[in-house]
Amino acid sequence: MTDLLQEYPDLVILSMDQMKLYFQATLTRVWALKGQTPMVRVTPQRDLVHFYGALDLRNGREIAVTAPEQTGVVTADFMRLLLLLFPTQHILLLLDRATWHRGPAIEQVLDENPRLELMRYPPACPDLNPQEHVWSLARDAISHNHGYTCFQSLIADFDTYLNETLFGTNFMHKYGPPIDPAVLN
Repeated sequence: MTDLLQEYPDLVILSMDQMKLYFQATLTRVWALKGQTPMVRVTPQRDLVHFYGALDLRNGREIAVTAPEQTGVVTADFMRLLLLLFPTQHILLLLDRATWHRGPAIEQVLDENPRLELMRYPPACPDLNPQEHVWSLARDAISHNHGYTCFQSLIADFDTYLNETLFGTNFMHKYGPPIDPAVLN
């Protein structure tokens, strides 16, 4: 990472992941007054939507979109979107080892875009990926114990929360190169 930052001072460092959002509310503990147990709507529908997200590790900005599925082709399309959003910058994309993060569609995007580089997290280490924490915060804020009666409203609010909230992370402080104090002055 240090070499990339030296070569590309405006390097964009993104951490990417995907999740499934179900219409069925997920449950979590909440505080309630004694005798006033919160009610959570149960729906027989198993509707779901996939979200692709990438967290900019330098400024906490989230880029999230819905997707019909999690495949190599959809992942490649999301990578193309990231390239469009950062049209001149070199991009380092950190991602896990999911099967849909490999394959011909991904290789094609990398071959066509030398300014995009991938770095994979170690196996079985989701806690290292700051994007996992973004999903957790969004679920806490929007979808846990929800009372939505319309799935499209839940999706819209979840999407709005993701794309309009800045998410703090100490990833660069913990794992990035040391910062020269002279540069900060």
